[in-house]
Amino acid sequence: MSTTSNAPTATYRLQITPDFTLDQAAALTGYLADLGVGAVYLSPVLTSTTGSDHGYDATDPRTVDPQRGGEAGLAALLRAARADGLAVVTDIVPNHLGISKPVENPAWWDVLTHGRDSAYADWFDIDWSRPRILVPVLGSADDVSALEVTDGELRYYEHRFPLAPGSDQPGRTLQQVHDAQHYELVDYHRGNSELNYRRFFAVETLAGLRVEDEAVFRGTHERIARWVAEGVTGLRVDHPDGLVDPGEYLERLAALAPGAWITVEKILEPGEQLLTSWPVAGTTGYDAMREYTGVFVDTEAEALLTNLYRMTTGDTKELDDHIWDGKVMVVRELLRAEISRLAALAPDVPDADQVIAIAAVAFEVYRSYLPEGREHLDHALEVVLERRPQLADSVRALYPRLTDPADELARRFQQLTGATMAKGVEDTAFYRYNRFVALNEVGGDPSLFGVRPEDFHTAQQTRQEVWPQTMTSLSTHDTKRGEDVRMRLAVLSEQPEAWAEFVAAMIADVPLPEPTFAYLLWQTVAGVGLIEAGRMHAYAEKAMREAALATTWLENDEEFESAVHAAIDRVWSEPELRERVETFHRGLDRAARTNSLGQKLVQLTAPGVPDVYQGTELWEDSLVDPDNRRPVDFAARRALLGSAGQAPAIDADGAAKLHLTRTALRLRRDRPELFAGYRPVTATGPSAAHLLGFDRGGALTLVTRLSHRLAERGGWRETVVALPEGRWTDALTGTVHTGEVQAAALFGTYPVALLTR
Repeated sequence: MSTTSNAPTATYRLQITPDFTLDQAAALTGYLADLGVGAVYLSPVLTSTTGSDHGYDATDPRTVDPQRGGEAGLAALLRAARADGLAVVTDIVPNHLGISKPVENPAWWDVLTHGRDSAYADWFDIDWSRPRILVPVLGSADDVSALEVTDGELRYYEHRFPLAPGSDQPGRTLQQVHDAQHYELVDYHRGNSELNYRRFFAVETLAGLRVEDEAVFRGTHERIARWVAEGVTGLRVDHPDGLVDPGEYLERLAALAPGAWITVEKILEPGEQLLTSWPVAGTTGYDAMREYTGVFVDTEAEALLTNLYRMTTGDTKELDDHIWDGKVMVVRELLRAEISRLAALAPDVPDADQVIAIAAVAFEVYRSYLPEGREHLDHALEVVLERRPQLADSVRALYPRLTDPADELARRFQQLTGATMAKGVEDTAFYRYNRFVALNEVGGDPSLFGVRPEDFHTAQQTRQEVWPQTMTSLSTHDTKRGEDVRMRLAVLSEQPEAWAEFVAAMIADVPLPEPTFAYLLWQTVAGVGLIEAGRMHAYAEKAMREAALATTWLENDEEFESAVHAAIDRVWSEPELRERVETFHRGLDRAARTNSLGQKLVQLTAPGVPDVYQGTELWEDSLVDPDNRRPVDFAARRALLGSAGQAPAIDADGAAKLHLTRTALRLRRDRPELFAGYRPVTATGPSAAHLLGFDRGGALTLVTRLSHRLAERGGWRETVVALPEGRWTDALTGTVHTGEVQAAALFGTYPVALLTR
């Protein structure tokens, strides 16, 4: 753990793309300063694959992407931020480089050209025991005949590859030229089973880097070092779990960027703690997001909604069963090459591949950091013995190696488990187990139906004591549903009967061939309403392929997919169905907006450094990427910020959320001394359970939770809050309160309050 004076009071995440460049970001710093944030937080800006809209596929780690504004654009942003009193934080990706277009990646191109003799051979995590680098791009094995040599390159349609020196000899056939290269072009189906370089998860076009090698670290981080010298004060580290030794890497990074505010994209399972030995300020906030969402879910509805889900879909499995199935699918189909590479490190151990695969499936967290986390490995191997007792001798033979931090087998196994978890859980099980999808979020645990207020307070107190400068988040470029979509879906836990009626009608009138996907689709429709049809089609395609129950990314079931798209078209076009959806969606408005304002205020004032994802200062209805990376209308936000009066109404334009966001951010920036502690604040009276509150040391956050249930039960009635001594002013409305205050008066204008003395 480390704290730094460079920690901002809050960040604002911008997705820098070819269509929204660093120069355009520079033009926004005045707006962001007016909003009250402390730092501009950039998506990756190193040179990446042409056309990339995310930047997590850098091709040259030594330059700023010309598509995104280049060096001049970054310099302009740094100047503008400095002039407006903002810090700059940027996202870095040490785990991999993009290789989908080899000609754009100088290091990869050189490796393909010269093989093991390349000056960059040590950059990439390649299994050099194989004679050639496997490149799975061919449509079929017979497509070698489609190769051609042009301008000193080997080409396959739009794909370009280098020629090894001297390999294009006169008289050689194309097959012979191909066979003389340091790489082998093969059928794309072979990648998952035969690939001989480490990749990001199961993506062949993202090749793993060996930043554990100090020379590779220096070569891939030289531009980052100059950023820090030029004024970048914060770094967000993408996917540290892919690295051989994240702790060692972070030590090097901290030395490279002394005093920088460093956060890591570490997904923590419930109950898991970030290693305090790491020199970082904390995570990127998915652990906090789980708490912020969960506390607005009615835990009393669990049994009813569980029964409804099972009766409607026929899915009687628990989440753990879906996780097991999803991870088994991943190790059998997507990560076979990785399993084989590990097993090859133990050639004398029979069935080593089976032990490794089952242990990876049984691993309960993303990974261990040996010697820390050895208990997770012990548990996983116990599961192997329970399920495959005949593998006992192999488990005993592998155990000392898998527990040895210096053994390559142990190091690679630790890299494997994170990929297995991410692909098997977030990208598979979370699309199959659809009981209540507001909880199916990155870093979430859908089996935990909501968060009790007392547990919420315990988590915030721990964060304040241990990780006071960690990032906290509500929406990101990776969330499966945006913050306001989750808050609208949370209302279903307060109205289970209405949801049951709606979903039954949709299933009856718009039948789909797979019931669990239907349950997911109609929840999604309830959460976002009748958004642009193209967005819903794109979401449905991704969701059904990720679930991999009826169709997959590699093997599309056209009949199933066509049925889903036809169902969406019906709902969007038939008046009766449109009216049903619109009526149900509108019926959630009041409670959903109450939830959204409450969740936003909690995040902006709770312990940690809150991040505002681009555009989420207004209502937002985003779904999984790429939907959550759509362009943001900043002109509209700037205009609304300038015109919104004191305490604007809670309506569809979102001015109330913008007002709340600006008020909380400015207070946090201008009076940081009010946010130095944490103490729960409770109410007394018949509706006390509907108030969530805390005192940060002079700033009191009070919000309404489960507002629909509250209204059903007669409102606040005689519920009161005893304020500490003094005159307390609501920063959102200007209303002054003293002493014991009726909750109904406290929430007279807004269902939330932010009080200061």
